[in-house]
Amino acid sequence: MPAESLRWDTLEALKNSPKGRLKYNPDWLEKGEDILSGCNEAPSLSPLSGLILKRLNMSPRTLQKTCSLGSAFRDPSPGLSEEAPVSSTSPFHSANAQPTPLSSPLLVPRLKTDKEQIVGDEDSAPDASDNLSPVTNPIPPPTISLLSPRATQMEGCIRICEEKHRAKAKMELSLRQELQEKLVASVASRESEQLKRFEELMELKQRQEYQSMSDMMDRETQESIGRQEKLKEEHKNRIKILNLRLREAEQQRLREVEFERQRQVEGRERLRALNAIQEEILQLNQLLEPVAPTQSGPSPDLTSYSTRANQLCSQVSEVVRTTAEGEFPSVEDMTVAERALHEMRSLIRVMQEAAAQAQEKRKKEQEEEEERRKMAMLQAQQEEQKKSAALSAKEKARKKGLQTKAEQSTLKWYQELQDSANQCAQSFEGLNNTKDIQTKKLRMELQKAATIPVSQISSISGSKLREIFDKIDNLLSGRSVVSGGKSVSTSQHPNGLDFVSYKLAEKFVKQGEEEVASHHEAAFPIAVVASGVWELHPKVGDLILAHLHKKCPYAVPHYPPMKDGTSVEEYQKILGYRVEDGGVEAQDSFLKRMSGMIRLYAAIIQLRWPYGSKQGPDPHGLNNGWRWLAQMLNMEPLADVTATLLFDFLEVCGNALMKQYQVQFWKLILLIQEEYLLRIEAVTSQGQAGSVTRLKQFLESSLRSRQIPPPKGQLSSHFWRS
Repeated sequence: MPAESLRWDTLEALKNSPKGRLKYNPDWLEKGEDILSGCNEAPSLSPLSGLILKRLNMSPRTLQKTCSLGSAFRDPSPGLSEEAPVSSTSPFHSANAQPTPLSSPLLVPRLKTDKEQIVGDEDSAPDASDNLSPVTNPIPPPTISLLSPRATQMEGCIRICEEKHRAKAKMELSLRQELQEKLVASVASRESEQLKRFEELMELKQRQEYQSMSDMMDRETQESIGRQEKLKEEHKNRIKILNLRLREAEQQRLREVEFERQRQVEGRERLRALNAIQEEILQLNQLLEPVAPTQSGPSPDLTSYSTRANQLCSQVSEVVRTTAEGEFPSVEDMTVAERALHEMRSLIRVMQEAAAQAQEKRKKEQEEEEERRKMAMLQAQQEEQKKSAALSAKEKARKKGLQTKAEQSTLKWYQELQDSANQCAQSFEGLNNTKDIQTKKLRMELQKAATIPVSQISSISGSKLREIFDKIDNLLSGRSVVSGGKSVSTSQHPNGLDFVSYKLAEKFVKQGEEEVASHHEAAFPIAVVASGVWELHPKVGDLILAHLHKKCPYAVPHYPPMKDGTSVEEYQKILGYRVEDGGVEAQDSFLKRMSGMIRLYAAIIQLRWPYGSKQGPDPHGLNNGWRWLAQMLNMEPLADVTATLLFDFLEVCGNALMKQYQVQFWKLILLIQEEYLLRIEAVTSQGQAGSVTRLKQFLESSLRSRQIPPPKGQLSSHFWRS
């Protein structure tokens, strides 16, 4: 059949039409919808056939103008494709047929696609009849080719199917919108419920936090109340303890007062007993005098007893001297004194027995002893004459140009210093001899404040030495210082400054006499403090020199001659010897003290206080050391004394003099070795050769090395940083 032969062409045309390019939902089959259900039905007239017929009844003129067989029409509206043209060879037309109304193109309304229909429904939702009305559409419908009834039916079925699907899509869309609205409402209600639960939870937490804060504040309140109660109890307990301690302290004070009173009573009793013991020992010592002169030559045993008696007297005198400053003797002191008294009594008894036995024995041997003595005296006189002749010859040859006393200017300077010291001592004589108790206490406090710091001088640290110097300087400057827990000042008495200056200078020299004599290294810390005090307070320096010259005249140097009417003991005191009840001190002790004072003097002249101004001249510098050494070499040497003092002075001050005077100093050392040492050896006996040997070895070593080593104990820069 011709129509059947054109099926494929029709289908191809439908496929190429805008409707054929529509996309259909792939879920139709799953949802049970049959796309071809309309196509399988019996063919029927399309509901739009009426509209087509109305178009066909239009005037022939219009149809002739608008219809052209086989012409194609393109939809001017945007988004629509061209429709497929109907071929002139279509089976519905004959080759020589005239144009008929059915074969001419018809004006049909423009049909919307499924997508355009859905969008239009969503925007304005017009009715389907409005879309198909030719009256309301101002745009003229496009011209289409006249189709066959079958094609028209197919077109109508397709459009019906599209309408059905459009309606179904609208229904599904509305269902989906309702479902979405329900879902949104359910989600909103659920979120609202959750928000309410969250707000309730937050309110619960706030209530719980408030409750916990309230509980915590209650607990802290209770704890603070408890702590306050504990503090009150502790305060009460402390008050009780303090009251107990106050009572105990008061009781302790009363006990100490009672103990001090008992100690004073016992001390006075011990002092009276000590004075009685000293008086008895001195009386027993006087008993030795009648025994000794009875022998023309005392035996060694009796001499040893006398020496031991003198030692016991010195021992008791030392104990008494310690109590002379207002202190009471201790039990140990009394034990020492009683032991000395007991030993003295035994010594007197044994000595008297030995003297009696010696007297009886000498009566029998007197004639033989006298003969032997005469012979010995004769031989001794002969030997002495020979020695004296030889010595006199040597001395006459070597003593040319040497002096036996100091120069006149030196003696004048020495005498001025002694007069100044005597005037200072006379100025505070009223303070020494006062009977007022308060003045006596002030004198004791001033003496302690002046002497105790000097006793504390040591080479432990520079900071400690500076504290001692500041304390001495404050005392001499009239400022208050603390001594023994009490504040004292020289301004408390008109003569307080003279008294302190005199005692301070005396203590410096005593430290050289005792401390430096025993420990040579102690000379430097004592000397540097003395030099600093001398620089700030020149009067104290003059008093130091006066005391030094009085106790050691060789520091001038000066050999005092023995004047007429002066006893031997007095002259020995002038020479520097200690003369006590027991007699003159031994030569070794004398040389040891002189050595200590010369070492202190040699250290003073080369040191300056490091914290002073150092702008002015040195108050007593190295030039005085050169003067002393030159004057010593211009005077006749003394046996044992000159050699000892020269060695001590050069050992302490030689390095400083070497650096200062250089070549001139070495000339002086060479003079001592070549000439002056021979003079010293000439006056030195064999028992006194130790000091000469030390000096000789020192000179030889120095000249050999051309160097004098620094003295031991010299203060370094590291010491002042300690």
